[in-house]
Amino acid sequence: MTKKIGMISLGCPKNQVDAEIMLSKLYNHGFDIVNDPMEADVVIVNTCGFIEDAKKESIENILDMISYKDEYPDIKVLVTGCLSERYQSEILNEIPEVDGVIGIGANEDICEICERLIKGEKVEDYPEKTNLKIEGDRILTTPSYSAYLKIAEGCSNHCTYCAIPSIRGPFRSRPSESILAEAQKLANEGVKELVVVAQDTTRYGEDLYGKNALVPLLRALSKVEGLEWIRLLYLYPERIDDALIDEIANNEKIVKYMDIPLQHCSKNVLKRMNRHGDRETLTALLKKIREKIPSVTIRTTFIAGFPGETEEEFNELCEFIEEMRFERMGCFAYSEEEGTPAAKLDGMMDFEIRAERADIINERQNVILDEINESLIGATLQTIVEGYDSYSDSYYGRTTMDAPEIDMQINFTCGYELNDGDIIDVEVINVIDGEVIGEVV
Repeated sequence: MTKKIGMISLGCPKNQVDAEIMLSKLYNHGFDIVNDPMEADVVIVNTCGFIEDAKKESIENILDMISYKDEYPDIKVLVTGCLSERYQSEILNEIPEVDGVIGIGANEDICEICERLIKGEKVEDYPEKTNLKIEGDRILTTPSYSAYLKIAEGCSNHCTYCAIPSIRGPFRSRPSESILAEAQKLANEGVKELVVVAQDTTRYGEDLYGKNALVPLLRALSKVEGLEWIRLLYLYPERIDDALIDEIANNEKIVKYMDIPLQHCSKNVLKRMNRHGDRETLTALLKKIREKIPSVTIRTTFIAGFPGETEEEFNELCEFIEEMRFERMGCFAYSEEEGTPAAKLDGMMDFEIRAERADIINERQNVILDEINESLIGATLQTIVEGYDSYSDSYYGRTTMDAPEIDMQINFTCGYELNDGDIIDVEVINVIDGEVIGEVV
């Protein structure tokens, strides 16, 4: 009888790529991939362990899968990903109903591990995290026309609030030949939008080639036949130079969208975060980007309530956001993560204060976003079709301004039939309750 695998993958696109590689290994080994956990012999929960909310979501999903054992006692539950790499044996100690826990370095052995679980063994394995393979065949869990492309793994920035370097290890780039071969394979399979990701995309190549190699990589990717959109996520501000800005501005395949996690603008807060810059340098960078790429969409994230953040520094952040008017933005309350330097800093404030500060910023951003959306009326936006809603008799999709899963959708009508993945021009004709409405030109 064919053995069956179910999987839940949580967290960021980098973790999702890891899941897709594991699924391909399992499928090629002879396992069937099923969507319903009740049909599976092994359910893999590929977890996120970055911040408190992500940890809670991971644990809730683990407990949900364990609950199936009441009716289906033979189901095996395997925990993988960042939470298992970070907490290792603690997971089995706290949740003994779990059948296996493995670190990210064990992903390469996922087939053997699942076979052992089915035989009734308990499995724990935490090899070196650098054993994690960054490349390999994948079963896409994204729509057929869009895929993530991971160009590096790990992080060496050591921001004081972040556990990623301890979870994922040091920054390490993939060879460009491997990346380009995968991009062509994805394009041959119908992928039109490639979303380039890493923990720090702008650091690509420094470890392999002794210099930054992102711009040459982007030029080569833009020559891959079949690709129409190349989107960049996780660009660190201190590594955004004129060469990268010019490449984004002038390369027709790179959508004019830059995801730049700024986290704060106060010099003192950024210093405590072990990050670079201040309000003046960040303002200058953003103005330069907008001057060279007038149609650019800038997405960013901020942390409110970082240890020691004064009322004055918080107000400075609010003013900065009002001044910069980011097209896409999210603000999160500081999450105190054990094992990180920030968790030991003086000035830790109650979570209620952190949450209140994040709410204030997000409410202000909602007003700015409504104003930006209203200003789009009459504009024509290149859009990728994602589906059709029979209830409203309209299509929906994403413009170049919107990344998969994290940004907005546009609803639009068309006088002829469209297919998912079609890239068309949509004129914005209205905004209703924050929803952008358009029609195909």
